[in-house]
Amino acid sequence: MDKLRVGFIGAGRISDLHAIEYLRNPRAAIVAVCDADPAVAARQARAWGVPEAPTFTRVEDLLAVDEVDLVEVLLPHHLHAPVTLAALRAGKRVSVQKPMATSLADAEAMVAAAERAGLFFKLFENFVFYPPVVKAKELVDAGAIGEPLFVRIKSNFGNPRHGWPVPVAARDWRLDPERCGGGPIVFDDGHHKFALAWWFMGMPEEVHAWIGTTAVEGGTVDGPAVISFRFPGDRMGVFEAVHSRDLLVETRHYAQDDQVEITGTKGVLWVTRGHGKIGDRPPVILYADGETRGFSAMPTGWEESFTGSTRQTIRAVLDGEPPCLTGRQGIDVLRFSLAALESAATGHSVRVSP
Repeated sequence: MDKLRVGFIGAGRISDLHAIEYLRNPRAAIVAVCDADPAVAARQARAWGVPEAPTFTRVEDLLAVDEVDLVEVLLPHHLHAPVTLAALRAGKRVSVQKPMATSLADAEAMVAAAERAGLFFKLFENFVFYPPVVKAKELVDAGAIGEPLFVRIKSNFGNPRHGWPVPVAARDWRLDPERCGGGPIVFDDGHHKFALAWWFMGMPEEVHAWIGTTAVEGGTVDGPAVISFRFPGDRMGVFEAVHSRDLLVETRHYAQDDQVEITGTKGVLWVTRGHGKIGDRPPVILYADGETRGFSAMPTGWEESFTGSTRQTIRAVLDGEPPCLTGRQGIDVLRFSLAALESAATGHSVRVSP
Protein backbone atom coordinates (compact mmCIF):
# COMPACT_ATOMS: atom_id res chain seq x y z
CA MET A 1 0.00 0.00 0.00
CA ASP A 2 1.52 3.34 -1.04
CA LYS A 3 -1.26 5.57 0.33
CA LEU A 4 -3.75 5.20 3.17
CA ARG A 5 -7.30 5.86 1.95
CA VAL A 6 -9.61 6.86 4.76
CA GLY A 7 -13.36 6.99 5.26
CA PHE A 8 -14.82 9.21 7.98
CA ILE A 9 -17.81 7.84 9.88
CA GLY A 10 -19.13 10.91 11.65
CA ALA A 11 -18.44 14.44 10.40
CA GLY A 12 -19.25 16.55 13.44
CA ARG A 13 -17.28 19.28 15.18
CA ILE A 14 -14.24 17.19 16.10
CA SER A 15 -13.80 15.73 12.60
CA ASP A 16 -12.08 18.92 11.41
CA LEU A 17 -9.15 18.19 13.73
CA HIS A 18 -8.96 14.56 12.64
CA ALA A 19 -8.93 15.60 8.98
CA ILE A 20 -5.94 17.97 9.11
CA GLU A 21 -3.10 15.47 8.75
CA TYR A 22 -4.94 13.20 6.31
CA LEU A 23 -5.39 16.22 4.04
CA ARG A 24 -1.83 17.51 4.17
CA ASN A 25 0.09 14.22 4.34
CA PRO A 26 1.04 12.93 0.86
CA ARG A 27 0.77 9.36 2.15
CA ALA A 28 -2.96 9.63 2.92
CA ALA A 29 -6.27 10.76 1.46
CA ILE A 30 -9.88 11.13 2.59
CA VAL A 31 -11.95 9.18 0.08
CA ALA A 32 -15.42 8.90 1.69
CA VAL A 33 -17.52 10.67 4.34
CA CYS A 34 -20.54 9.39 6.25
CA ASP A 35 -22.86 11.32 8.55
CA ALA A 36 -26.48 10.85 9.57
CA ASP A 37 -27.10 14.37 8.25
CA PRO A 38 -26.39 14.40 4.49
CA ALA A 39 -25.87 18.17 4.53
CA VAL A 40 -23.13 17.84 7.16
CA ALA A 41 -21.32 15.11 5.19
CA ALA A 42 -21.44 17.15 1.98
CA ARG A 43 -20.40 20.35 3.74
CA GLN A 44 -17.36 18.71 5.33
CA ALA A 45 -16.26 17.10 2.07
CA ARG A 46 -16.35 20.53 0.43
CA ALA A 47 -14.63 22.23 3.37
CA TRP A 48 -11.83 19.65 3.30
CA GLY A 49 -11.30 20.14 -0.43
CA VAL A 50 -12.44 16.60 -1.32
CA PRO A 51 -15.83 17.27 -2.98
CA GLU A 52 -15.25 14.25 -5.22
CA ALA A 53 -15.34 11.93 -2.20
CA PRO A 54 -18.71 10.13 -2.04
CA THR A 55 -20.89 10.96 0.95
CA PHE A 56 -23.28 8.62 2.75
CA THR A 57 -25.85 8.62 5.52
CA ARG A 58 -25.63 4.87 6.20
CA VAL A 59 -22.52 3.29 7.70
CA GLU A 60 -22.97 0.08 5.71
CA ASP A 61 -22.81 2.02 2.44
CA LEU A 62 -19.44 3.54 3.31
CA LEU A 63 -18.14 0.17 4.47
CA ALA A 64 -19.03 -1.27 1.07
CA VAL A 65 -16.58 1.11 -0.67
CA ASP A 66 -13.61 -1.05 -1.69
CA GLU A 67 -11.28 1.96 -1.89
CA VAL A 68 -11.56 2.62 1.88
CA ASP A 69 -8.56 1.11 3.71
CA LEU A 70 -9.29 2.52 7.17
CA VAL A 71 -12.25 4.15 8.88
CA GLU A 72 -12.15 6.91 11.47
CA VAL A 73 -15.07 6.29 13.83
CA LEU A 74 -16.14 9.70 15.20
CA LEU A 75 -19.55 9.04 16.70
CA PRO A 76 -21.32 9.29 20.06
CA HIS A 77 -19.75 6.81 22.44
CA HIS A 78 -22.59 4.28 22.52
CA LEU A 79 -22.12 3.75 18.77
CA HIS A 80 -18.37 3.04 18.89
CA ALA A 81 -18.73 -0.70 19.53
CA PRO A 82 -21.42 -1.61 16.95
CA VAL A 83 -19.85 0.50 14.20
CA THR A 84 -16.32 -0.76 14.93
CA LEU A 85 -17.51 -4.37 14.86
CA ALA A 86 -19.32 -3.75 11.56
CA ALA A 87 -16.19 -2.16 10.08
CA LEU A 88 -14.02 -5.09 11.14
CA ARG A 89 -16.51 -7.55 9.64
CA ALA A 90 -16.23 -5.57 6.42
CA GLY A 91 -12.45 -6.02 6.48
CA LYS A 92 -11.62 -2.39 7.30
CA ARG A 93 -8.86 -1.15 9.57
CA VAL A 94 -10.23 1.01 12.39
CA SER A 95 -9.24 4.10 14.33
CA VAL A 96 -11.92 4.84 16.93
CA GLN A 97 -12.24 8.02 18.98
CA LYS A 98 -11.87 7.84 22.73
CA PRO A 99 -13.31 6.40 24.90
CA MET A 100 -13.38 3.21 22.83
CA ALA A 101 -16.68 1.98 24.34
CA THR A 102 -19.08 2.52 27.22
CA SER A 103 -18.40 -0.88 28.83
CA LEU A 104 -15.47 -3.24 29.26
CA ALA A 105 -17.49 -6.04 27.63
CA ASP A 106 -17.92 -4.01 24.44
CA ALA A 107 -14.26 -2.98 24.47
CA GLU A 108 -13.14 -6.59 24.86
CA ALA A 109 -15.41 -7.63 21.98
CA MET A 110 -13.91 -4.95 19.74
CA VAL A 111 -10.33 -5.97 20.47
CA ALA A 112 -11.11 -9.67 20.11
CA ALA A 113 -12.76 -9.07 16.72
CA ALA A 114 -9.74 -7.12 15.48
CA GLU A 115 -7.36 -9.83 16.69
CA ARG A 116 -9.40 -12.60 15.07
CA ALA A 117 -9.50 -10.73 11.78
CA GLY A 118 -5.84 -9.72 11.96
CA LEU A 119 -6.82 -6.11 11.30
CA PHE A 120 -5.27 -2.85 12.46
CA PHE A 121 -7.18 -1.34 15.39
CA LYS A 122 -6.25 1.85 17.20
CA LEU A 123 -7.83 3.91 19.95
CA PHE A 124 -7.38 7.53 18.91
CA GLU A 125 -6.08 9.26 22.05
CA ASN A 126 -4.47 12.54 21.08
CA PHE A 127 -3.24 14.07 24.35
CA VAL A 128 -0.18 11.83 24.58
CA PHE A 129 0.87 13.39 21.24
CA TYR A 130 0.44 16.99 22.43
CA PRO A 131 3.93 18.60 22.01
CA PRO A 132 4.23 19.87 25.63
CA VAL A 133 3.27 16.38 26.86
CA VAL A 134 5.78 14.82 24.48
CA LYS A 135 8.49 17.15 25.83
CA ALA A 136 7.52 16.37 29.43
CA LYS A 137 7.66 12.62 28.74
CA GLU A 138 11.14 13.04 27.21
CA LEU A 139 12.30 14.84 30.36
CA VAL A 140 10.78 12.24 32.69
CA ASP A 141 12.29 9.37 30.68
CA ALA A 142 15.68 11.12 30.77
CA GLY A 143 15.56 11.21 34.58
CA ALA A 144 15.15 14.99 34.90
CA ILE A 145 12.97 14.68 38.02
CA GLY A 146 14.28 11.34 39.23
CA GLU A 147 11.72 8.65 39.93
CA PRO A 148 8.14 9.95 39.43
CA LEU A 149 6.22 9.75 42.71
CA PHE A 150 3.02 11.73 42.21
CA VAL A 151 1.01 13.11 39.29
CA ARG A 152 -1.56 15.89 39.63
CA ILE A 153 -3.84 16.69 36.68
CA LYS A 154 -6.14 19.72 36.77
CA SER A 155 -8.88 20.66 34.30
CA ASN A 156 -10.60 24.05 34.46
CA PHE A 157 -13.75 24.27 32.36
CA GLY A 158 -14.59 27.90 31.63
CA ASN A 159 -17.25 30.02 29.97
CA PRO A 160 -18.14 28.28 26.67
CA ARG A 161 -18.88 31.62 25.01
CA HIS A 162 -15.12 32.11 24.65
CA GLY A 163 -14.54 28.77 22.89
CA TRP A 164 -15.66 26.86 19.83
CA PRO A 165 -19.33 27.05 18.91
CA VAL A 166 -20.57 23.54 19.77
CA PRO A 167 -23.71 22.37 17.91
CA VAL A 168 -26.68 21.66 20.17
CA ALA A 169 -26.83 18.04 19.01
CA ALA A 170 -23.18 17.48 19.98
CA ARG A 171 -23.78 19.04 23.38
CA ASP A 172 -26.96 17.08 24.06
CA TRP A 173 -25.60 13.57 23.58
CA ARG A 174 -22.68 14.33 25.86
CA LEU A 175 -25.15 15.32 28.57
CA ASP A 176 -27.02 12.02 28.16
CA PRO A 177 -25.33 9.24 30.20
CA GLU A 178 -26.94 6.56 28.02
CA ARG A 179 -25.21 7.84 24.91
CA CYS A 180 -22.08 9.29 26.51
CA GLY A 181 -21.47 6.40 28.91
CA GLY A 182 -20.92 8.77 31.81
CA GLY A 183 -20.54 12.52 32.17
CA PRO A 184 -18.86 14.96 29.77
CA ILE A 185 -16.15 15.96 32.25
CA VAL A 186 -15.01 12.76 34.00
CA PHE A 187 -15.86 10.10 31.42
CA ASP A 188 -15.65 11.94 28.10
CA ASP A 189 -12.92 14.57 28.44
CA GLY A 190 -11.59 12.72 31.47
CA HIS A 191 -10.31 9.98 29.18
CA HIS A 192 -7.47 12.33 28.24
CA LYS A 193 -6.60 12.80 31.91
CA PHE A 194 -6.70 9.08 32.75
CA ALA A 195 -4.58 8.45 29.65
CA LEU A 196 -2.04 11.03 30.82
CA ALA A 197 -1.84 9.48 34.29
CA TRP A 198 -1.40 6.05 32.67
CA TRP A 199 1.18 7.45 30.22
CA PHE A 200 3.41 8.92 32.93
CA MET A 201 2.83 6.51 35.83
CA GLY A 202 1.45 3.23 34.50
CA MET A 203 -1.71 1.37 35.46
CA PRO A 204 -3.09 2.17 38.93
CA GLU A 205 -4.00 -0.44 41.49
CA GLU A 206 -6.83 1.48 43.13
CA VAL A 207 -9.09 4.48 42.40
CA HIS A 208 -11.30 6.62 44.63
CA ALA A 209 -13.58 9.40 43.39
CA TRP A 210 -15.96 12.13 44.47
CA ILE A 211 -17.97 13.47 41.53
CA GLY A 212 -20.40 16.37 41.98
CA THR A 213 -22.84 18.04 39.59
CA THR A 214 -23.11 21.52 38.12
CA ALA A 215 -26.11 22.87 36.21
CA VAL A 216 -25.38 24.03 32.66
CA GLU A 217 -27.49 24.87 29.64
CA GLY A 218 -29.26 21.69 28.59
CA GLY A 219 -28.65 19.67 31.76
CA THR A 220 -25.87 19.01 34.27
CA VAL A 221 -22.18 18.16 34.08
CA ASP A 222 -20.15 15.89 36.34
CA GLY A 223 -18.10 18.39 38.26
CA PRO A 224 -16.50 19.46 40.48
CA ALA A 225 -14.67 16.15 40.81
CA VAL A 226 -11.66 14.80 42.66
CA ILE A 227 -10.34 11.39 41.64
CA SER A 228 -7.36 9.89 43.41
CA PHE A 229 -5.36 6.87 42.36
CA ARG A 230 -2.64 4.66 43.82
CA PHE A 231 0.00 3.07 41.65
CA PRO A 232 2.29 0.14 42.48
CA GLY A 233 5.10 1.12 44.84
CA ASP A 234 2.92 3.59 46.79
CA ARG A 235 3.14 6.16 44.03
CA MET A 236 -0.02 8.25 43.79
CA GLY A 237 -1.94 10.79 41.77
CA VAL A 238 -5.04 12.94 41.56
CA PHE A 239 -7.30 14.32 38.82
CA GLU A 240 -9.20 17.49 39.69
CA ALA A 241 -11.95 18.95 37.50
CA VAL A 242 -13.79 22.22 38.08
CA HIS A 243 -16.50 23.90 36.02
CA SER A 244 -16.08 27.67 36.42
CA ARG A 245 -19.00 29.13 34.52
CA ASP A 246 -17.59 32.68 34.30
CA LEU A 247 -13.92 31.81 33.74
CA LEU A 248 -12.31 33.19 30.59
CA VAL A 249 -9.91 30.64 29.09
CA GLU A 250 -7.70 31.69 26.19
CA THR A 251 -8.50 29.14 23.48
CA ARG A 252 -9.28 28.48 19.84
CA HIS A 253 -11.16 25.30 20.72
CA TYR A 254 -13.01 24.20 23.84
CA ALA A 255 -13.07 26.72 26.71
CA GLN A 256 -10.86 24.63 28.94
CA ASP A 257 -7.41 24.67 30.51
CA ASP A 258 -5.45 21.51 31.33
CA GLN A 259 -2.40 21.27 33.59
CA VAL A 260 -0.16 18.40 34.65
CA GLU A 261 2.27 18.40 37.58
CA ILE A 262 4.64 15.47 38.09
CA THR A 263 6.69 15.32 41.28
CA GLY A 264 9.73 13.08 41.39
CA THR A 265 12.48 12.19 43.82
CA LYS A 266 14.62 15.15 42.72
CA GLY A 267 12.39 17.58 40.83
CA VAL A 268 8.99 18.80 39.69
CA LEU A 269 7.68 19.14 36.14
CA TRP A 270 4.68 21.13 34.92
CA VAL A 271 2.71 21.07 31.66
CA THR A 272 0.76 24.32 31.79
CA ARG A 273 -1.83 23.99 29.03
CA GLY A 274 -3.87 21.71 26.79
CA HIS A 275 -7.15 22.64 25.09
CA GLY A 276 -6.43 26.27 26.02
CA LYS A 277 -4.40 28.12 28.62
CA ILE A 278 -4.73 30.27 31.72
CA GLY A 279 -1.93 32.75 32.24
CA ASP A 280 1.26 33.40 30.32
CA ARG A 281 3.73 30.69 31.31
CA PRO A 282 6.06 28.46 29.31
CA PRO A 283 4.20 25.33 28.17
CA VAL A 284 6.66 23.12 30.08
CA ILE A 285 8.47 24.10 33.29
CA LEU A 286 11.09 22.01 35.09
CA TYR A 287 12.41 22.57 38.60
CA ALA A 288 15.41 20.43 39.56
CA ASP A 289 18.72 20.91 41.36
CA GLY A 290 17.69 24.37 42.57
CA GLU A 291 17.11 25.64 39.02
CA THR A 292 13.87 26.49 37.20
CA ARG A 293 13.84 26.08 33.42
CA GLY A 294 11.05 26.91 31.00
CA PHE A 295 10.66 25.19 27.64
CA SER A 296 8.81 27.16 24.95
CA ALA A 297 10.28 26.04 21.63
CA MET A 298 7.32 23.90 20.61
CA PRO A 299 3.90 24.31 19.00
CA THR A 300 1.08 24.49 21.56
CA GLY A 301 -2.14 24.52 19.55
CA TRP A 302 -4.45 21.70 20.63
CA GLU A 303 -4.75 20.66 16.98
CA GLU A 304 -1.09 19.59 17.13
CA SER A 305 -2.08 16.65 19.32
CA PHE A 306 -4.50 15.44 16.63
CA THR A 307 -2.02 15.79 13.79
CA GLY A 308 0.57 13.89 15.82
CA SER A 309 -1.79 11.01 16.53
CA THR A 310 -3.02 10.88 12.93
CA ARG A 311 0.55 10.94 11.63
CA GLN A 312 1.27 7.95 13.84
CA THR A 313 -1.79 6.14 12.43
CA ILE A 314 -0.47 6.62 8.91
CA ARG A 315 2.99 5.34 9.86
CA ALA A 316 1.52 2.41 11.76
CA VAL A 317 -0.54 1.20 8.80
CA LEU A 318 1.96 1.90 6.04
CA ASP A 319 5.21 1.11 7.86
CA GLY A 320 4.11 -1.53 10.35
CA GLU A 321 4.72 0.63 13.43
CA PRO A 322 2.63 -0.48 16.45
CA PRO A 323 -0.42 1.74 16.98
CA CYS A 324 -0.48 4.09 19.95
CA LEU A 325 -2.81 3.38 21.72
CA THR A 326 -3.52 -0.25 20.95
CA GLY A 327 -6.90 -1.74 21.72
CA ARG A 328 -5.47 -3.48 24.79
CA GLN A 329 -4.03 -0.20 26.04
CA GLY A 330 -7.41 1.41 25.39
CA ILE A 331 -9.06 -1.20 27.61
CA ASP A 332 -6.62 -0.31 30.41
CA VAL A 333 -7.54 3.39 30.20
CA LEU A 334 -11.26 2.55 30.02
CA ARG A 335 -10.94 0.32 33.10
CA PHE A 336 -9.24 3.24 34.89
CA SER A 337 -12.07 5.60 33.88
CA LEU A 338 -14.93 3.26 34.76
CA ALA A 339 -13.39 2.62 38.18
CA ALA A 340 -13.79 6.33 38.95
CA LEU A 341 -17.48 6.22 38.07
CA GLU A 342 -17.99 3.08 40.16
CA SER A 343 -16.20 4.61 43.14
CA ALA A 344 -18.29 7.79 43.02
CA ALA A 345 -21.48 5.72 42.81
CA THR A 346 -20.61 3.34 45.66
CA GLY A 347 -18.59 5.62 47.94
CA HIS A 348 -15.78 3.07 48.06
CA SER A 349 -12.38 2.82 46.43
CA VAL A 350 -12.20 0.39 43.50
CA ARG A 351 -9.46 -2.02 42.58
CA VAL A 352 -8.40 -1.46 38.96
CA SER A 353 -5.65 -3.88 38.03
CA PRO A 354 -7.16 -7.22 36.94
